[in-house]
Amino acid sequence: MEHVRTLRIGITCYPSIGGSGVLASALGADLAYRGHDVHFISYERPFRLPPDVPRVHFHPVGINAYGLFKYPDYTLPLSVKMAEVSREYGLDLLHVHYAVPHATAAILARSMLPQGLRPKVVTTLHGTDTTLLGRDPGYGPAIRHALGCSDAVTVVSEYLRDETRRVLDVDRPIDVVHNFFEPRPPRRTRDEVRHQLGVTDELVVLHSSNLRPVKRVDLLLEAAARVRPCESFRLVILAGEDFAPFAGDVRRLGLEGRVVVLERVPDIEDYLQAADLGLFASDSESFCLSILEAMCFGCPSVATRVGGIPEVVEDGVSGVLVTPGDAATLARAVETLISDPAHRFELGEAARRRAREHFSADVIVPRYEAIYRRVCGAETEHL
Repeated sequence: MEHVRTLRIGITCYPSIGGSGVLASALGADLAYRGHDVHFISYERPFRLPPDVPRVHFHPVGINAYGLFKYPDYTLPLSVKMAEVSREYGLDLLHVHYAVPHATAAILARSMLPQGLRPKVVTTLHGTDTTLLGRDPGYGPAIRHALGCSDAVTVVSEYLRDETRRVLDVDRPIDVVHNFFEPRPPRRTRDEVRHQLGVTDELVVLHSSNLRPVKRVDLLLEAAARVRPCESFRLVILAGEDFAPFAGDVRRLGLEGRVVVLERVPDIEDYLQAADLGLFASDSESFCLSILEAMCFGCPSVATRVGGIPEVVEDGVSGVLVTPGDAATLARAVETLISDPAHRFELGEAARRRAREHFSADVIVPRYEAIYRRVCGAETEHL
């Protein structure tokens, strides 16, 4: 009889709101559902990690602000905690999201342990390691070293694989494993959420992001101000960070009363089901998980044709892609879909199918499991 054994997996990610933390949290929960033991190691419990998931454990990393250091150090305490958890629980592997500082810490932790207790290291790049830090001479060599010492490297899009090879001059196998999203059931009805948002007959145009400069929230607001008729929609922004820096833009563009901002929303599914259209104006994206989240609820998006977005959205089939940096073009695309509900519905249904067929947990998580077993040499156990 052949039995595929379960694995003991450590996961480290940034616990704040952002695509990498959301993906890592969902991956850990789904791996536990499939019978693996999962240990999250970070300075905080990940924001989107559900409470009380069987076989999911959280190990906090303590950070001390010693006067000796001008800036508190995280990499060394993280590596020590990784080594402790690996030793105590016999981890098979550490799956780290972002090379800096997580892969560096994992490689250091591995070297602290005796040969028989060393976990494998799987590093997943989500974008910034390559597109921003990879170009920085203060980080690039460390990232290149971390990737070279990892037992496997994955990226969330073909675009990011190609950029990683180009920017970091990495000559090693890189697995492309796209992001996935498995929505939880909404806690409230669509009508209840729209009532909370003050929406009656208008369309809900949704934007969800961490508001970092690359997301081009300024351009997003400018595009929204150009949409006519202006009373045809309400722009709802689910903000992972403080929206206050953009309040002046809202006033300057005359968008008061047209924009609803909600910060650090845990139950994102409530708002996804209430949305009619997504809007994303990014200058760069390795994947854009927010678009996929909307797709799962039959909500198509107007987005910029950058980075890995064309791997998620088929232009004219499951959404609309436009040239980046052009508020007028974004606005025209939104106006077209507002005025054509039949086409909007057609795009939304195609988006829902594409999300289910290409970016569901059942499609993506087994790809990670296969990588884990490949690096661990743990294909099967015979009973």
